Amino acid sequence: MNRSERLARRLEALDRARPLQLVGRVTEVTGLAARAALAGARLGDWVELRTPGRPGLLAEVIAVHGEQATLMPLGELRGIGPDSQVVPHGRPFELQAGRQLLGRVLDGLGRPLDGKPLPAGLQPWPVDRPAPHPLQRRPITRPLPLGIRAVDGLLTIGEGQRVGIFAGSGVGKSTLLGQMVRAGAADAAVVCLVGERGREVREFVEATLGAEGLARSVVVVATSDAPARLRVAAAQVATALAEWFADVEGRQVLLLLDSLTRLARAQREIGIAAGEPPGRQGYPPSVFALLASLLERAGNRARGGVTALYTVLVAGGDLDEPIADEVRGILDGHLVLDRRLANRAHWPAIDVLGSVSRLMPAISGPEQRAAAARVRTLLADYERQRDLIALGAYQAGSDRRTDLAIQRIDAIERFLRQGAQERVELAETLARLQELAA
Repeated sequence: MNRSERLARRLEALDRARPLQLVGRVTEVTGLAARAALAGARLGDWVELRTPGRPGLLAEVIAVHGEQATLMPLGELRGIGPDSQVVPHGRPFELQAGRQLLGRVLDGLGRPLDGKPLPAGLQPWPVDRPAPHPLQRRPITRPLPLGIRAVDGLLTIGEGQRVGIFAGSGVGKSTLLGQMVRAGAADAAVVCLVGERGREVREFVEATLGAEGLARSVVVVATSDAPARLRVAAAQVATALAEWFADVEGRQVLLLLDSLTRLARAQREIGIAAGEPPGRQGYPPSVFALLASLLERAGNRARGGVTALYTVLVAGGDLDEPIADEVRGILDGHLVLDRRLANRAHWPAIDVLGSVSRLMPAISGPEQRAAAARVRTLLADYERQRDLIALGAYQAGSDRRTDLAIQRIDAIERFLRQGAQERVELAETLARLQELAA
Protein backbone atom coordinates (compact mmCIF):
# COMPACT_ATOMS: atom_id res chain seq x y z
CA MET A 1 0.00 0.00 0.00
CA ASN A 2 1.55 3.29 -1.08
CA ARG A 3 1.50 6.54 0.81
CA SER A 4 -1.44 8.09 -1.07
CA GLU A 5 -3.64 5.02 -0.41
CA ARG A 6 -2.84 5.12 3.32
CA LEU A 7 -3.71 8.81 3.39
CA ALA A 8 -6.99 8.15 1.59
CA ARG A 9 -7.96 5.43 4.11
CA ARG A 10 -7.15 7.68 7.05
CA LEU A 11 -9.27 10.48 5.58
CA GLU A 12 -12.16 8.04 5.13
CA ALA A 13 -11.82 6.91 8.74
CA LEU A 14 -11.80 10.54 9.85
CA ASP A 15 -15.02 11.18 7.93
CA ARG A 16 -16.69 8.21 9.65
CA ALA A 17 -15.53 9.25 13.11
CA ARG A 18 -18.12 10.77 15.42
CA PRO A 19 -16.84 13.99 16.98
CA LEU A 20 -16.99 14.38 20.73
CA GLN A 21 -20.30 15.99 21.62
CA LEU A 22 -20.21 18.78 24.16
CA VAL A 23 -22.69 18.15 26.95
CA GLY A 24 -23.70 20.70 29.56
CA ARG A 25 -25.69 20.35 32.75
CA VAL A 26 -28.51 22.20 34.44
CA THR A 27 -27.39 24.44 37.30
CA GLU A 28 -30.62 26.20 38.24
CA VAL A 29 -34.35 26.00 37.59
CA THR A 30 -36.38 29.14 38.31
CA GLY A 31 -39.95 29.80 37.24
CA LEU A 32 -40.37 29.10 33.53
CA ALA A 33 -36.67 28.87 32.64
CA ALA A 34 -33.57 26.81 33.45
CA ARG A 35 -29.93 27.87 33.70
CA ALA A 36 -27.22 25.57 32.37
CA ALA A 37 -23.44 25.42 32.16
CA LEU A 38 -22.99 24.99 28.41
CA ALA A 39 -19.77 26.02 26.69
CA GLY A 40 -20.17 27.43 23.19
CA ALA A 41 -23.91 28.09 23.50
CA ARG A 42 -25.34 30.64 21.06
CA LEU A 43 -28.55 32.59 21.18
CA GLY A 44 -31.31 30.66 19.39
CA ASP A 45 -29.62 27.23 19.66
CA TRP A 46 -31.88 24.26 20.32
CA VAL A 47 -30.91 21.77 23.02
CA GLU A 48 -32.37 18.68 24.66
CA LEU A 49 -32.66 18.28 28.42
CA ARG A 50 -32.08 14.65 29.36
CA THR A 51 -32.98 13.37 32.81
CA PRO A 52 -32.61 9.73 33.91
CA GLY A 53 -35.97 7.96 33.74
CA ARG A 54 -37.70 10.76 31.81
CA PRO A 55 -38.20 11.54 28.12
CA GLY A 56 -36.04 14.28 26.59
CA LEU A 57 -37.29 17.85 26.69
CA LEU A 58 -36.54 20.37 23.92
CA ALA A 59 -35.50 23.89 24.90
CA GLU A 60 -34.14 27.02 23.24
CA VAL A 61 -31.23 29.18 24.35
CA ILE A 62 -32.79 32.59 25.02
CA ALA A 63 -29.87 34.27 26.81
CA VAL A 64 -26.12 33.70 27.22
CA HIS A 65 -24.01 34.94 30.15
CA GLY A 66 -20.42 33.75 29.64
CA GLU A 67 -20.63 29.96 29.78
CA GLN A 68 -24.07 30.10 31.43
CA ALA A 69 -27.10 29.77 29.16
CA THR A 70 -30.74 30.50 29.97
CA LEU A 71 -33.07 27.89 28.45
CA MET A 72 -36.78 28.20 27.66
CA PRO A 73 -38.33 24.71 27.42
CA LEU A 74 -41.09 23.52 25.11
CA GLY A 75 -42.71 21.54 27.90
CA GLU A 76 -43.03 21.22 31.66
CA LEU A 77 -39.85 21.69 33.70
CA ARG A 78 -41.10 19.35 36.40
CA GLY A 79 -38.44 16.73 37.10
CA ILE A 80 -35.56 18.81 35.69
CA GLY A 81 -32.69 19.25 38.17
CA PRO A 82 -28.89 19.32 38.61
CA ASP A 83 -28.64 15.75 37.31
CA SER A 84 -30.14 16.77 33.94
CA GLN A 85 -27.83 16.88 30.96
CA VAL A 86 -28.02 19.56 28.25
CA VAL A 87 -27.27 18.13 24.80
CA PRO A 88 -27.02 20.53 21.81
CA HIS A 89 -29.48 19.65 19.07
CA GLY A 90 -26.97 20.34 16.32
CA ARG A 91 -29.41 21.64 13.68
CA PRO A 92 -31.79 24.57 13.17
CA PHE A 93 -35.50 24.42 13.94
CA GLU A 94 -37.12 22.67 10.95
CA LEU A 95 -40.53 21.28 10.10
CA GLN A 96 -41.71 18.79 7.49
CA ALA A 97 -43.66 20.70 4.82
CA GLY A 98 -45.69 19.65 1.80
CA ARG A 99 -49.10 19.86 0.17
CA GLN A 100 -49.94 16.54 1.86
CA LEU A 101 -50.47 18.53 5.09
CA LEU A 102 -53.70 20.09 3.77
CA GLY A 103 -56.55 18.89 5.94
CA ARG A 104 -54.28 18.21 8.93
CA VAL A 105 -54.06 19.69 12.44
CA LEU A 106 -50.54 20.20 13.85
CA ASP A 107 -49.07 21.34 17.14
CA GLY A 108 -46.66 24.23 17.65
CA LEU A 109 -43.68 22.16 16.46
CA GLY A 110 -45.39 20.91 13.30
CA ARG A 111 -46.16 17.48 14.78
CA PRO A 112 -49.56 15.81 14.17
CA LEU A 113 -52.23 16.74 16.70
CA ASP A 114 -55.06 14.81 15.03
CA GLY A 115 -53.81 11.32 15.91
CA LYS A 116 -52.59 10.49 12.40
CA PRO A 117 -48.94 10.03 11.35
CA LEU A 118 -47.20 12.56 9.15
CA PRO A 119 -47.75 11.72 5.47
CA ALA A 120 -44.90 10.54 3.27
CA GLY A 121 -43.15 12.79 0.78
CA LEU A 122 -42.66 15.85 3.00
CA GLN A 123 -39.49 17.93 2.80
CA PRO A 124 -37.48 19.66 5.55
CA TRP A 125 -38.17 23.40 5.71
CA PRO A 126 -36.44 25.89 8.05
CA VAL A 127 -38.81 27.68 10.41
CA ASP A 128 -36.67 30.73 11.14
CA ARG A 129 -36.58 32.48 7.76
CA PRO A 130 -35.86 36.06 6.68
CA ALA A 131 -38.52 38.31 5.20
CA PRO A 132 -38.52 38.68 1.39
CA HIS A 133 -36.18 41.35 0.02
CA PRO A 134 -38.16 44.60 -0.26
CA LEU A 135 -37.17 45.12 -3.90
CA GLN A 136 -38.07 41.54 -4.88
CA ARG A 137 -41.67 41.74 -3.68
CA ARG A 138 -44.26 41.87 -6.46
CA PRO A 139 -46.54 44.93 -6.15
CA ILE A 140 -50.05 44.32 -4.84
CA THR A 141 -52.25 44.92 -7.87
CA ARG A 142 -55.12 42.42 -7.66
CA PRO A 143 -57.93 42.02 -5.13
CA LEU A 144 -58.34 38.77 -3.23
CA PRO A 145 -62.10 38.11 -2.89
CA LEU A 146 -62.97 36.76 0.56
CA GLY A 147 -66.68 36.18 -0.07
CA ILE A 148 -67.82 38.83 2.46
CA ARG A 149 -69.72 41.82 1.06
CA ALA A 150 -68.61 44.35 3.67
CA VAL A 151 -64.96 43.50 3.01
CA ASP A 152 -64.94 42.89 -0.74
CA GLY A 153 -67.10 45.94 -1.48
CA LEU A 154 -65.99 48.61 0.99
CA LEU A 155 -62.65 47.39 2.39
CA THR A 156 -61.15 45.45 -0.51
CA ILE A 157 -58.09 43.37 0.40
CA GLY A 158 -55.39 42.60 -2.17
CA GLU A 159 -53.27 39.53 -2.84
CA GLY A 160 -50.27 39.85 -0.54
CA GLN A 161 -51.82 42.42 1.81
CA ARG A 162 -51.51 42.19 5.61
CA VAL A 163 -54.56 43.21 7.62
CA GLY A 164 -55.39 43.26 11.32
CA ILE A 165 -58.77 42.28 12.78
CA PHE A 166 -59.22 44.29 15.98
CA ALA A 167 -61.90 43.15 18.40
CA GLY A 168 -62.78 42.26 21.95
CA SER A 169 -63.73 38.74 22.97
CA GLY A 170 -66.98 37.22 21.79
CA VAL A 171 -67.73 39.47 18.80
CA GLY A 172 -67.28 36.89 16.05
CA LYS A 173 -63.56 36.81 15.20
CA SER A 174 -63.36 33.02 14.84
CA THR A 175 -66.57 32.86 12.81
CA LEU A 176 -65.26 35.54 10.47
CA LEU A 177 -61.94 33.71 10.00
CA GLY A 178 -63.69 30.44 9.20
CA GLN A 179 -65.94 32.20 6.70
CA MET A 180 -62.90 33.73 4.96
CA VAL A 181 -61.25 30.30 4.64
CA ARG A 182 -64.36 28.67 3.17
CA ALA A 183 -65.39 31.50 0.84
CA GLY A 184 -62.03 33.09 0.00
CA ALA A 185 -60.38 32.77 -3.40
CA ALA A 186 -56.92 31.79 -2.08
CA ASP A 187 -55.33 28.54 -3.30
CA ALA A 188 -54.70 27.29 0.25
CA ALA A 189 -54.98 28.50 3.84
CA VAL A 190 -52.87 28.16 6.97
CA VAL A 191 -54.74 28.82 10.22
CA CYS A 192 -52.83 29.35 13.47
CA LEU A 193 -54.53 29.34 16.88
CA VAL A 194 -52.18 30.78 19.52
CA GLY A 195 -53.22 30.54 23.15
CA GLU A 196 -56.71 29.30 22.25
CA ARG A 197 -58.94 27.64 24.82
CA GLY A 198 -58.62 23.88 24.52
CA ARG A 199 -62.41 23.53 24.49
CA GLU A 200 -62.73 25.69 21.39
CA VAL A 201 -60.10 24.02 19.18
CA ARG A 202 -62.26 21.08 18.13
CA GLU A 203 -65.27 23.37 17.80
CA PHE A 204 -63.32 25.63 15.45
CA VAL A 205 -61.98 22.76 13.34
CA GLU A 206 -65.23 20.81 13.03
CA ALA A 207 -67.92 23.50 13.15
CA THR A 208 -66.36 26.83 12.17
CA LEU A 209 -64.03 25.55 9.45
CA GLY A 210 -66.05 22.49 8.62
CA ALA A 211 -64.99 19.70 6.29
CA GLU A 212 -64.84 22.06 3.30
CA GLY A 213 -62.62 24.62 5.02
CA LEU A 214 -60.34 22.03 6.63
CA ALA A 215 -59.75 20.25 3.33
CA ARG A 216 -57.97 23.32 1.93
CA SER A 217 -56.22 24.31 5.16
CA VAL A 218 -53.44 23.41 7.55
CA VAL A 219 -54.31 24.21 11.18
CA VAL A 220 -51.52 24.86 13.70
CA VAL A 221 -52.54 24.92 17.36
CA ALA A 222 -50.90 25.86 20.67
CA THR A 223 -53.48 26.07 23.44
CA SER A 224 -53.42 28.51 26.36
CA ASP A 225 -51.81 25.95 28.70
CA ALA A 226 -48.88 25.29 26.30
CA PRO A 227 -45.45 26.63 27.33
CA ALA A 228 -44.68 30.16 26.16
CA ARG A 229 -42.00 29.02 23.71
CA LEU A 230 -44.41 26.55 22.11
CA ARG A 231 -47.02 29.29 21.63
CA VAL A 232 -44.45 31.47 19.88
CA ALA A 233 -43.23 28.49 17.83
CA ALA A 234 -46.79 27.86 16.59
CA ALA A 235 -46.90 31.30 14.95
CA GLN A 236 -43.47 30.76 13.41
CA VAL A 237 -44.38 27.29 12.13
CA ALA A 238 -47.63 28.55 10.57
CA THR A 239 -45.81 31.41 8.86
CA ALA A 240 -43.13 29.02 7.56
CA LEU A 241 -45.81 26.67 6.17
CA ALA A 242 -47.50 29.57 4.35
CA GLU A 243 -44.09 30.55 2.95
CA TRP A 244 -43.56 26.98 1.69
CA PHE A 245 -46.82 27.03 -0.29
CA ALA A 246 -45.92 30.45 -1.73
CA ASP A 247 -42.19 29.99 -2.42
CA VAL A 248 -42.10 26.33 -3.50
CA GLU A 249 -45.47 25.91 -5.22
CA GLY A 250 -46.12 29.53 -6.20
CA ARG A 251 -49.55 29.54 -4.58
CA GLN A 252 -51.54 32.47 -3.26
CA VAL A 253 -51.91 31.55 0.43
CA LEU A 254 -54.24 32.92 3.08
CA LEU A 255 -52.54 33.04 6.51
CA LEU A 256 -54.86 33.57 9.48
CA LEU A 257 -53.33 34.01 12.94
CA ASP A 258 -55.48 34.27 16.07
CA SER A 259 -54.19 36.14 17.99
CA LEU A 260 -51.20 38.48 17.97
CA THR A 261 -52.09 39.63 21.48
CA ARG A 262 -51.66 36.15 22.93
CA LEU A 263 -48.45 35.75 20.91
CA ALA A 264 -47.11 38.98 22.43
CA ARG A 265 -48.00 37.76 25.93
CA ALA A 266 -46.09 34.53 25.32
CA GLN A 267 -43.04 36.46 24.13
CA ARG A 268 -43.34 38.69 27.19
CA GLU A 269 -42.98 35.60 29.40
CA ILE A 270 -39.86 34.60 27.45
CA GLY A 271 -38.34 38.07 27.55
CA ILE A 272 -38.84 38.47 31.29
CA ALA A 273 -37.35 35.00 31.90
CA ALA A 274 -34.32 36.08 29.83
CA GLY A 275 -33.84 39.14 32.02
CA GLU A 276 -35.07 41.83 29.63
CA PRO A 277 -36.26 45.12 31.15
CA PRO A 278 -40.05 45.58 30.89
CA GLY A 279 -41.31 48.47 28.76
CA ARG A 280 -44.80 49.66 27.88
CA GLN A 281 -47.36 47.77 29.99
CA GLY A 282 -44.66 45.28 30.92
CA TYR A 283 -43.80 44.30 27.33
CA PRO A 284 -40.00 43.97 26.85
CA PRO A 285 -38.30 45.08 23.61
CA SER A 286 -38.19 41.55 22.16
CA VAL A 287 -42.01 41.55 21.86
CA PHE A 288 -42.01 44.41 19.37
CA ALA A 289 -38.98 42.99 17.54
CA LEU A 290 -40.83 39.65 17.17
CA LEU A 291 -43.98 41.33 15.83
CA ALA A 292 -42.05 43.29 13.20
CA SER A 293 -39.97 40.33 12.02
CA LEU A 294 -42.93 37.94 11.88
CA LEU A 295 -45.40 40.27 10.15
CA GLU A 296 -42.85 41.35 7.53
CA ARG A 297 -42.53 37.72 6.37
CA ALA A 298 -46.04 37.84 4.89
CA GLY A 299 -46.76 39.47 1.54
CA ASN A 300 -45.99 38.87 -2.13
CA ARG A 301 -42.70 37.39 -3.26
CA ALA A 302 -41.11 36.70 -6.65
CA ARG A 303 -43.71 33.95 -7.20
CA GLY A 304 -46.71 33.26 -5.04
CA GLY A 305 -47.72 35.31 -2.06
CA VAL A 306 -49.03 35.26 1.50
CA THR A 307 -52.12 37.33 2.26
CA ALA A 308 -52.27 37.54 6.05
CA LEU A 309 -55.00 38.43 8.53
CA TYR A 310 -54.03 38.77 12.18
CA THR A 311 -56.50 39.18 15.02
CA VAL A 312 -55.72 41.57 17.88
CA LEU A 313 -57.62 41.52 21.18
CA VAL A 314 -58.51 45.04 22.31
CA ALA A 315 -59.86 45.27 25.85
CA GLY A 316 -62.70 47.77 26.04
CA GLY A 317 -62.17 48.77 22.42
CA ASP A 318 -58.85 50.49 23.24
CA LEU A 319 -57.08 50.66 19.87
CA ASP A 320 -54.21 52.65 21.40
CA GLU A 321 -52.92 49.98 23.79
CA PRO A 322 -49.29 49.00 22.98
CA ILE A 323 -49.83 45.83 20.91
CA ALA A 324 -52.76 47.21 18.91
CA ASP A 325 -50.91 50.47 18.27
CA GLU A 326 -47.72 48.68 17.18
CA VAL A 327 -49.54 46.23 14.89
CA ARG A 328 -51.66 48.95 13.29
CA GLY A 329 -48.47 50.79 12.35
CA ILE A 330 -46.95 47.71 10.67
CA LEU A 331 -49.92 46.32 8.75
CA ASP A 332 -51.62 47.51 5.55
CA GLY A 333 -55.06 48.04 7.03
CA HIS A 334 -57.41 46.97 9.80
CA LEU A 335 -60.94 45.67 10.28
CA VAL A 336 -62.61 46.72 13.53
CA LEU A 337 -65.30 44.47 15.00
CA ASP A 338 -67.71 46.53 17.13
CA ARG A 339 -69.51 45.02 20.12
CA ARG A 340 -72.40 47.47 19.66
CA LEU A 341 -73.06 45.98 16.22
CA ALA A 342 -72.84 42.46 17.66
CA ASN A 343 -75.36 43.42 20.35
CA ARG A 344 -77.77 44.44 17.57
CA ALA A 345 -77.29 40.99 15.94
CA HIS A 346 -75.44 42.66 13.06
CA TRP A 347 -73.12 39.96 11.69
CA PRO A 348 -70.35 40.19 10.74
CA ALA A 349 -69.90 43.02 13.25
CA ILE A 350 -67.51 45.02 11.04
CA ASP A 351 -67.42 48.72 11.82
CA VAL A 352 -67.00 49.96 8.26
CA LEU A 353 -66.40 53.57 9.29
CA GLY A 354 -63.68 52.58 11.78
CA SER A 355 -61.93 50.21 9.36
CA VAL A 356 -59.58 50.89 6.47
CA SER A 357 -57.78 49.04 3.68
CA ARG A 358 -54.75 51.11 2.72
CA LEU A 359 -54.40 49.34 -0.62
CA MET A 360 -58.02 49.55 -1.79
CA PRO A 361 -57.32 52.62 -4.01
CA ALA A 362 -54.64 50.63 -5.88
CA ILE A 363 -56.64 47.42 -6.45
CA SER A 364 -60.18 48.66 -7.15
CA GLY A 365 -61.70 50.46 -10.13
CA PRO A 366 -62.94 54.06 -10.10
CA GLU A 367 -66.60 53.01 -10.19
CA GLN A 368 -66.20 50.80 -7.13
CA ARG A 369 -64.28 53.49 -5.24
CA ALA A 370 -66.95 56.11 -6.01
CA ALA A 371 -69.77 53.77 -4.97
CA ALA A 372 -67.96 52.77 -1.77
CA ALA A 373 -67.34 56.42 -0.88
CA ARG A 374 -71.02 57.20 -1.46
CA VAL A 375 -72.19 54.34 0.78
CA ARG A 376 -69.72 55.27 3.51
CA THR A 377 -70.97 58.88 3.39
CA LEU A 378 -74.58 57.78 3.77
CA LEU A 379 -73.61 55.51 6.67
CA ALA A 380 -71.65 58.32 8.36
CA ASP A 381 -74.55 60.74 7.96
CA TYR A 382 -76.90 58.27 9.64
CA GLU A 383 -74.48 57.44 12.47
CA ARG A 384 -74.04 61.15 13.18
CA GLN A 385 -77.76 61.40 14.03
CA ARG A 386 -78.40 57.83 15.23
CA ASP A 387 -79.16 58.77 18.85
CA LEU A 388 -81.60 61.52 17.85
CA ILE A 389 -83.32 59.20 15.38
CA ALA A 390 -83.59 56.42 17.97
CA LEU A 391 -85.16 58.82 20.48
CA GLY A 392 -87.59 60.19 17.88
CA ALA A 393 -86.11 63.65 18.32
CA TYR A 394 -84.98 64.11 14.73
CA GLN A 395 -87.36 66.18 12.59
CA ALA A 396 -87.62 65.04 8.98
CA GLY A 397 -86.61 67.78 6.56
CA SER A 398 -84.17 69.50 8.93
CA ASP A 399 -81.15 68.04 7.09
CA ARG A 400 -81.28 66.79 3.49
CA ARG A 401 -78.30 64.44 3.86
CA THR A 402 -79.72 62.85 6.99
CA ASP A 403 -83.10 62.40 5.30
CA LEU A 404 -81.45 60.56 2.43
CA ALA A 405 -79.41 58.42 4.83
CA ILE A 406 -82.59 57.43 6.72
CA GLN A 407 -84.19 56.38 3.44
CA ARG A 408 -81.21 54.19 2.49
CA ILE A 409 -80.05 52.80 5.85
CA ASP A 410 -82.14 49.60 5.70
CA ALA A 411 -80.74 48.71 2.28
CA ILE A 412 -77.18 49.49 3.44
CA GLU A 413 -77.52 47.31 6.54
CA ARG A 414 -78.95 44.44 4.47
CA PHE A 415 -75.85 44.72 2.30
CA LEU A 416 -73.49 44.72 5.30
CA ARG A 417 -75.18 41.83 7.10
CA GLN A 418 -74.33 38.32 5.96
CA GLY A 419 -74.93 34.82 7.29
CA ALA A 420 -71.94 32.76 8.38
CA GLN A 421 -72.65 30.15 5.69
CA GLU A 422 -73.49 32.67 2.96
CA ARG A 423 -70.94 32.93 0.15
CA VAL A 424 -71.05 35.90 -2.21
CA GLU A 425 -69.13 36.26 -5.47
CA LEU A 426 -67.20 39.48 -6.06
CA ALA A 427 -69.25 40.38 -9.16
CA GLU A 428 -72.50 40.15 -7.18
CA THR A 429 -71.04 42.28 -4.38
CA LEU A 430 -69.95 45.02 -6.79
CA ALA A 431 -73.33 45.01 -8.57
CA ARG A 432 -75.22 45.44 -5.28
CA LEU A 433 -72.77 48.16 -4.21
CA GLN A 434 -73.56 50.12 -7.39
CA GLU A 435 -77.31 49.80 -6.69
CA LEU A 436 -76.82 51.15 -3.16
CA ALA A 437 -74.90 54.17 -4.42
CA ALA A 438 -77.24 54.92 -7.36
